[in-house]
Amino acid sequence: MELRVFTEPQQGATYDELLAVALAAERCGYGAFFRSDHFLPMNVEGLPGPTDAWITLAGLARETSTIRLGTLVTSATFRRAGPLAISVAQVDQMSDGRVDFGIGAGWFEEEHKAYGIPFPSLKERFELLDESLAVITGLWRAPVGETFSYDGAHLTVKDSPALPKPRQPHGPPIIIGGGGMKKTPALAARYADEFNAPFHHTDAAREAFGRVRTACKAINRDSTELVYSTTLVLCCGRSEGEVSRRAAAIGRDVDELRENGLAGSPAELVDKIGRYAEAGTQRIYLQTLDLSDIDHVELVASEVMPQL
Repeated sequence: MELRVFTEPQQGATYDELLAVALAAERCGYGAFFRSDHFLPMNVEGLPGPTDAWITLAGLARETSTIRLGTLVTSATFRRAGPLAISVAQVDQMSDGRVDFGIGAGWFEEEHKAYGIPFPSLKERFELLDESLAVITGLWRAPVGETFSYDGAHLTVKDSPALPKPRQPHGPPIIIGGGGMKKTPALAARYADEFNAPFHHTDAAREAFGRVRTACKAINRDSTELVYSTTLVLCCGRSEGEVSRRAAAIGRDVDELRENGLAGSPAELVDKIGRYAEAGTQRIYLQTLDLSDIDHVELVASEVMPQL
């Protein structure tokens, strides 16, 4: 089981705060540092304001050396597929091949309105996601010296030089996730290197993984090629008082976090992670909401990770 740190900077974080968490995660041996890709806070003021995901990761690519970096998840509505392929490829080069690329259809209509981003229907967003994946992977994987073209309902690419190339030979591993019954598993089977079942209980995660395996079988893909992961909010403490303090700091209830997240003592976390492993989870993204609490990251690294 691999643990990764996942942050939500739209809730309020500077680049320097993100850098401190990323460096702590690298020092402590986490598998990756991830951030969300949002432009509007949720239920908080979000001061000092949003930071751009790929600008942030470009900076972190130069200020870290071993930890993997990525997004959960970039919205296909935010950036046109061609320029996005260039940005991600460049960050992959800047990091010497340490990027994972999470991408989704987008869901938060208010942030689109707040920053003048078109927000089409759900059907169109999934069509755009599908075409974006086709364009991005096509650009990354076209042989050097050859051009790439694509003619879709939403995206058209004509005779692109398909440059730059990512450092990783086939491009950064692609992460697709969600709770969809048909479209999401089908896209994961076609494009993904990892499927993420975010904030799912163990039984729901097992079922979501099963839908992806079924979709893989339908197109004759080996389902074991994918990594199966989930995302859970983190709230760990050495004592009940510390757990309560950390829950209060993120505006959550301890009992609710124990039910829906990864909360409690290190021993409780190890036990619950074991149940997720039994459900088929191979990797967990720890949603770390209080970015000033570096001790939280260090605690899990010292008292949970060695027991996995």
